Amino acid sequence: MAESEGQERTEQPTAKRLREARERGQVPRSRELGGAVMLGASILLLSMMGGPMMAAVMGWLKNALTFSSGDLQPTRLLPHLGTEFIGMALIVAPLFIAGVVAAIVAPMFVSGVSFSSKALMPDFSRVNPLAGFKRLWSGPALAEIAKAIVRVAMVGVVGYIVLRSKLPAIVHLIDEPAREAIPHGGSIAIGMLFSLTFVMVGIAAVDVPYQIWQHRRQLRMTREEVREEMKESDGRPEVKARIRRMQHQLANRRMLEAVPKADAIIVNPTHYAVAIQYETKMRAPKVIAKGVDTIAAAIRDVAEKHKVPIVSAPPLARALYRQVELNKEVPVKLYAAVAQILSFVYQLKNYRRYGGKPPQKPQIDLPGE
Repeated sequence: MAESEGQERTEQPTAKRLREARERGQVPRSRELGGAVMLGASILLLSMMGGPMMAAVMGWLKNALTFSSGDLQPTRLLPHLGTEFIGMALIVAPLFIAGVVAAIVAPMFVSGVSFSSKALMPDFSRVNPLAGFKRLWSGPALAEIAKAIVRVAMVGVVGYIVLRSKLPAIVHLIDEPAREAIPHGGSIAIGMLFSLTFVMVGIAAVDVPYQIWQHRRQLRMTREEVREEMKESDGRPEVKARIRRMQHQLANRRMLEAVPKADAIIVNPTHYAVAIQYETKMRAPKVIAKGVDTIAAAIRDVAEKHKVPIVSAPPLARALYRQVELNKEVPVKLYAAVAQILSFVYQLKNYRRYGGKPPQKPQIDLPGE
């Protein structure tokens, strides 16, 4: 890892790095989106339930400001205040619930559902004042300051424009009766808040792609880190090579164990050896072992040990080795040549058992291709 310290982080984060970051609770977040969704949800709820909530507030004010002589006694004053506090809390509870739901749902639009217990663990590195000072003047922190300035400026400008357009209606509220002025003023306030919500949504539409880009930029990797991760994921080359060697050795061992079952070993005397087996239930002879050089020598040694006939037929041995996979049947074009070998082997077995005239080794004719 020391080699990667001086390298630039130019590579995009891998899926493994993104997954590990999510497990640590490091996901893209947009405060602008959260604020816009919370404000929008609250205003939408007010526009739908504003009338009943306003009536409930008026009833609460009437009841809260109505005192009897007994309510002013110390023993009854605190319970009265507690009851009125609970009454107001129940009135504004829908707004509170809407804000909480919006605060939970808003991050899902950016990073999906994510919960990490590691993010709840204390990070004592953040207590270091020097590190905190460095973070204060880092690129992301300066970007957040710039966003805050732009947000305040845009909200201020839009708020001023909307307030100026609504100013005559606001001034006219003084001349209206209270029963008409209160809902009229509420509708003006909700309209202004809707305008500010559109501004917040516009800011969030720019901030969300920026936060995703910034998140992936912070997780960029050096080429050395990418190589190390690939080695860890796919296995180190030397380990994979060792596994392949072991698999090859096991396959060769199983193949050599099948040699005693062969009817004949067809060889090129020094390089190739192919073991042929044929039983009456088979459609055609099949190759049960084959090899070159050291494997061919091992096949011949096992065949000699178990007295399996070895027949030298170089062209046929090479053709069978190259054209027939292990444990596969001999192709039709080589039927005749293999049949000549097997016939010779069967005659040889009968000669050794019963005597008589020794068989003549056949002349193997292979197709031109």
